[in-house]
Amino acid sequence: MKANIYVDGFNLYYGAVKNTPHRWLNIAAMCRLLLPRDEINQIKYFTALVSPRPHDPGQPTRQQTYLRALRTTPNLTIILGSFLTHDVMMPLAPPASGYVKVIKTEEKGSDVNLATHLIVDGYNDDYEIAVVVSNDSDLLAPIQVVSGQLKKPVGMLNPQKHPSRALLLHVKFIKQIRSGVLAKSQFPVTLTDARGRFSKPASW
Repeated sequence: MKANIYVDGFNLYYGAVKNTPHRWLNIAAMCRLLLPRDEINQIKYFTALVSPRPHDPGQPTRQQTYLRALRTTPNLTIILGSFLTHDVMMPLAPPASGYVKVIKTEEKGSDVNLATHLIVDGYNDDYEIAVVVSNDSDLLAPIQVVSGQLKKPVGMLNPQKHPSRALLLHVKFIKQIRSGVLAKSQFPVTLTDARGRFSKPASW
């Protein structure tokens, strides 16, 4: 079947690749391994640009290098949301008492962007099956629209240990993203694009 892949970048990162040797992930290669019978039409990757942190000032540079690697995939598009940072008062954990001001960072837009593309592409008949790379139950409503109203099947590649119960009844299949597949789906250490040669971040 002609498949479109919709990737929740942060759900994939925090669920399957953070603190592993598999962060240089070729998503197209992963999808070919997990969906061998389908024709991958489009891959849409939803994320937001991170900002430098005092404990990890190199994080934005590593992310940009990874996005550059993803852009070498011909049928992959990156759709960016944004981060919203603000100060909030939070209660201290027991046995301490009182409140402390903390900086809270929230990623905004990716879920809405993913849901919008999933539904619009379905209405435009751009795929025969949609595959969502996420385990976020916030995607239940758009998945229900696609499977219920558009009568198109939706599959899920799950980056988390356990699948969302809310999504189980509304997807055609769930496949776990396991470390063996991730290990086989890595970009070459060095890649070339229109700007020249670049390499996997040294700390990865």
